[in-house]
Amino acid sequence: MRTIGPIALLALLLPVTPLQASEEVARGAEIYKEHCASCHGAELEGQANWRQRGPDGRLPAPPHDETGHTWHHPDQVLFQITKEGVAAFAPKDYVTDMAAFGDVLSDEEITAVIDYIKSTWPAEIQLRQKVLTEGYRAQ
Repeated sequence: MRTIGPIALLALLLPVTPLQASEEVARGAEIYKEHCASCHGAELEGQANWRQRGPDGRLPAPPHDETGHTWHHPDQVLFQITKEGVAAFAPKDYVTDMAAFGDVLSDEEITAVIDYIKSTWPAEIQLRQKVLTEGYRAQ
């Protein structure tokens, strides 16, 4: 008899309702365009060679589409990185161009941007990221 793991079971229990266009998602798209697209790309494509450090030791901005690693993180981590900067999770001496937006964007605006980004992912990726988020909440 085949057993099912806790993550797979959680995926079966969660509703498979991809994020759709809404006022919140549209608002997030506008905020993204104004504050994020200059580094992460108008189409969420990120910067070229985003996995390779530049001469200054910094990594280019990663994509936020399904080709990047954004969906590998739960909502809570994405929120904290946006609000507090990468320093909230990186070693003390880590250098990055990612600014903290806590003094620029409200919590609601940050959430709207995250919802916009997630709305662009295929349904399967949205589900996988939702499972991560739910698992993170359970800890």
